[in-house]
Amino acid sequence: MDAFTPQTEAARAAISAAIRQRLHGQTSPMLVSIDGGSGSGKSTFARWIAEDHDATIVHGDDFFATRISDAAWDSWSPEQRIAEAIDWRRLRHEVLAPLLAGKAASYHPFDFEAGVDAQGAYVLANRLVTLRPAPVIVLEGAYSSRPELSDLIELSVLLDVPPSVRHRRLADREEAAFLEAWHRRWDAAEEHYLRRVRPPSGFDLVVKIDS
Repeated sequence: MDAFTPQTEAARAAISAAIRQRLHGQTSPMLVSIDGGSGSGKSTFARWIAEDHDATIVHGDDFFATRISDAAWDSWSPEQRIAEAIDWRRLRHEVLAPLLAGKAASYHPFDFEAGVDAQGAYVLANRLVTLRPAPVIVLEGAYSSRPELSDLIELSVLLDVPPSVRHRRLADREEAAFLEAWHRRWDAAEEHYLRRVRPPSGFDLVVKIDS
């Protein structure tokens, strides 16, 4: 989702205004989470916010859990998938902690192209990602506002986009076979997360985008 519309421009302005308000008089870096269901535009908004505030972006998908096979994911309940989907411990200690201390951070990202091991579990990519320190750190991705990171997050943002719109966006960019498996595995987990774990009432800012 890269299109500018009156609604997306208003949402971008609202997020930037909330960041500026919290930055006033602050001397340490602040962490902003951009959360929402798949296809809600998290990466696009993170890029826009980075342009507005010279922020560093942390992609939550880079910390998708390894050592777990597709067969294991499919055998688990939505609650179990949410609990294990993101390696939040590695994200917290390898990246968020140093960035919030004003230091650079380096890590090996999750990468589908890195393949799987003998047990069918995914592995980390060999390449190293290094992030620069900045006054604003934007963590974008599904489950980025999870409770285990809430003590670090100064502004939590939910992109509230109808499933029909999100699914249409996903269909425009992904192959049908991949999406069929994706929806079967993750739709229920995302719904549980946004209803039970992190409902809209728990976010600092909710921006609605219906197209």
